[in-house]
Amino acid sequence: MFRLELYKIFRRPRTYISFGIILAIALLIQVAMLFDGQTFLGFMLQGVEQFDIQGNVLNGYLITYIILQTLLIHIPLLVALVAGDAIAGEANMGTLRLLLTKPISRPRIILVKFAASVFYSLCLIIWLAIVGLTISLMLFGKGDMINLKSDAFVMILKDDVMWRYTAAFGFAALAMTTVAALSILLSVFADNSIGPIMGTMGIIVVLTIFSTLGLPIFDNIKPYLFTTHMIGWKGFFDDPVPYTAIGRSAGILAGYIVLFIGSAIYFFSKKDIQS
Repeated sequence: MFRLELYKIFRRPRTYISFGIILAIALLIQVAMLFDGQTFLGFMLQGVEQFDIQGNVLNGYLITYIILQTLLIHIPLLVALVAGDAIAGEANMGTLRLLLTKPISRPRIILVKFAASVFYSLCLIIWLAIVGLTISLMLFGKGDMINLKSDAFVMILKDDVMWRYTAAFGFAALAMTTVAALSILLSVFADNSIGPIMGTMGIIVVLTIFSTLGLPIFDNIKPYLFTTHMIGWKGFFDDPVPYTAIGRSAGILAGYIVLFIGSAIYFFSKKDIQS
């Protein structure tokens, strides 16, 4: 059944559009940096002119970080395009009732569709690593990485960078798994994939606003929003690495995954299938 779900996902042309979007955005950033990267670098380092920074500053590691910051905002939509269609797409095509006539339990159907959506999400992250990190290193070479934060300046030696990217991509995969779980849950309530896709993005946009606004009224709810913890991958580029905070964020995301999938199983088991 898992192989069948993967076949359903990867036979659709729109699945490959997602990979094309990632490639296009990554290449756009890389080409822009090839032609105008020094101007961007000068603007970025305006506040740290007092430091004498030597070597290949505009390197592949820095470009990859910029690509990650850009694309990890948009990848949830690409994940929702597939995960939001998991149950709602079957209902829309009229195949959901036929699926339930087979000797397969409803919880297993949810878990298999979730596993297929997670596999697709992992493929997107791996593809992002290939077009983001690999191509950037080929075009710009290696060097010490600068992470210029709003309140700190972090210099990471080039021999200490690669493991951080490996961990960051792994954390990003966990964040996208959370998005897939949310889309699966919303898909249970819909008969058309548009609703779950738009619902997933609407929830993420609203909660992200709550997470990023510096208003005291939202301070009490920020620690409990999964969108607050989806950017935990950035912690791997701090020095020292805040392992406790990253672990707490990973635990909260894992808790949301269990909550979303558990709720999807519960409501799908009680759903009256009309089509």
